[in-house]
Amino acid sequence: MASTSRTRTGRGRGRGRGRGRGSGSSSLPPPPSTLPLIIEEFFIVVYEDPLVKKVRTPKKFADYLDGKELAKVYLRATGPRLWTVEVLFDGQGRMYLDKGWEKFAIAHGVDFGCFVHFKYEGDDVLTVKVFDGTMCRRYYYSDDEDTDDESDDDVKPCIHPL
Repeated sequence: MASTSRTRTGRGRGRGRGRGRGSGSSSLPPPPSTLPLIIEEFFIVVYEDPLVKKVRTPKKFADYLDGKELAKVYLRATGPRLWTVEVLFDGQGRMYLDKGWEKFAIAHGVDFGCFVHFKYEGDDVLTVKVFDGTMCRRYYYSDDEDTDDESDDDVKPCIHPL
């Protein structure tokens, strides 16, 4: 009679013992489908002239803000300056960055091929990072400086805690 050798497969010794299926309490997190959906960050890739068209945010982000229907948001790239941008909702669940976006885009060199990352900080503030076509982040120092030709109408005052 030929002998057969068994090769052990699976997880090895102890399988089925201790904490496993049906063992009562579990320290595993709940499945993703039961967790609340929090969309705080998103990005856009600029495929069209950002100065001609308003910018559409992802639908999931608009859904996340559902019920708030913001009239405006404040964009921060660097420094304390916040750029005021009007927000439009089209009634079909889509949200657009509209008036004020053009000034922000010009000041930060947003152009065709740019990758723009947004992070919602609450209080209607979005932190923005702009990456150029080489996928390198652009840094700007002009947000800290005031120029004579700019109006303060599009700037939200920034209060720093002491």
